Amino acid sequence: MRLPFAREGAPFLLVPLALTAVALAAGWLGAAPPLAAAPPALFALFALFFFRDPERTPPAREGAVVAPADGRVTAVTVSEDPERPGHRVSIFLSIFSVHVNRSPTAGRVREIRYRTGEFRAAFRGDAAERNERNEMDLACERGSVGVRQIAGVVARRIVCRASVGDFLGRGERFGLIRFGSRTEVLLPPNCPPTVRRGDRVRGGETVIAEWS
Repeated sequence: MRLPFAREGAPFLLVPLALTAVALAAGWLGAAPPLAAAPPALFALFALFFFRDPERTPPAREGAVVAPADGRVTAVTVSEDPERPGHRVSIFLSIFSVHVNRSPTAGRVREIRYRTGEFRAAFRGDAAERNERNEMDLACERGSVGVRQIAGVVARRIVCRASVGDFLGRGERFGLIRFGSRTEVLLPPNCPPTVRRGDRVRGGETVIAEWS
């Protein structure tokens, strides 16, 4: 049975658990105050919450494109890149969101580009161009879909488990961003968005676009 916890969170859970055990032992021996175990125990609980990885069931509709992450849609815009016409859907993940990223549609990873950058607030309009980010292109049956993982003020670690040549199913996990971030989907013209700014979405389940 798979644990509903992202493996990248293991160090953030095991270290405070070990410190909690040491503090409890020291308290039992009278070498530390009774509440010494509270701070590491609280951090361990936060790690359990932040790195939670629940199972998700993508919709059965063949042409559905799903959200790559939990969060709030902050923008649905027409792409200004002449080499990639279509739409861009931006999703902001707060520190309380599930941070596991999922493939919005089935496709083969054609290219992955990691770009260094700043760590500005992920909800800012210029974060997609100025912040540290990872961009993945998926070659699908009906076109190409791009996914961007964008770091934020607190997020300093982008994880992408996928490699060029991998085939990802719709809703399949491919990475995460630690401690607050933004994820974007770049849609081709034949895959119009079905969400609006302000909508709440669930990664791997909420339909954000439909192939036409």
